[in-house]
Amino acid sequence: MSVSQPSVTVHIRLLEEHLGIKLFDRINNRVSLTDAGRLFYCEALKLIESLDETVHLMHEFTQGYLQNWTIAISPLIAETILPYYLRTFIESHPDVKLSIRVEESEQIEKLVDDGEVHLGISALEATLRNMKSIRIYDDPIVFVMPVDSYDEESGPPIDVREVLKNNYLLTHHHPVFWDELLFVLKKHVPGIRTMRVTQAHIVKRFIQEGLGNSFLPLSIVRRELTEGRLMRPHFDLFVLPSVSTFILVKKMGRLEEEFIQGILKFHFG
Repeated sequence: MSVSQPSVTVHIRLLEEHLGIKLFDRINNRVSLTDAGRLFYCEALKLIESLDETVHLMHEFTQGYLQNWTIAISPLIAETILPYYLRTFIESHPDVKLSIRVEESEQIEKLVDDGEVHLGISALEATLRNMKSIRIYDDPIVFVMPVDSYDEESGPPIDVREVLKNNYLLTHHHPVFWDELLFVLKKHVPGIRTMRVTQAHIVKRFIQEGLGNSFLPLSIVRRELTEGRLMRPHFDLFVLPSVSTFILVKKMGRLEEEFIQGILKFHFG
């Protein structure tokens, strides 16, 4: 720390005199904290953290940020709708210090309710009476598989039953539709093998590597389908469901209202 030993000794003595209590035991040229010293050490850490936060806040203020605002968003939605709208929102609010927390949908409502975040974007509708849910987007579920070796347009039709029988189905990367979909699917394709993979971006990578197939919201795989990295065969075993995306908010302030109004005008199709 570039501080000499005598200087440290002087600072310790002055600190102990100021507090009126002994902070260190000195035995055989070894120094250790007293019980009071250990207590003060914990409190001193809190003081330093508080000082650092205050300095950080002042730096943000000099950079033009006048308000901190935090959004919680599920990993599913972080890959789809948020990046497209976020740039517009940031550009129109240069005085806002925006923080994004990526959390599972099951946790987002509690974070909003506890006041840890100002607003949540979730795949689950709110359940608490004091929470408001605004549906912002409906998304069809589609069946996707690895890209086949032959031309999808000129090759023979793909038998989705055979695809499902002969490959793993990657499941439970969405909190809403999987239990019901599996119940119906197993009636049409008995003996189907499943692998639980809880993150959609991992599921997409696994499918591209030929490790299985899955059912995903269209918005999550639209780019990969367009670029030919995934394949969407015709699925006619039964009608696939749709899922919705919701904004969860408890206290409707100016920023919350502007964010919601802006995102409702945005086209995510």
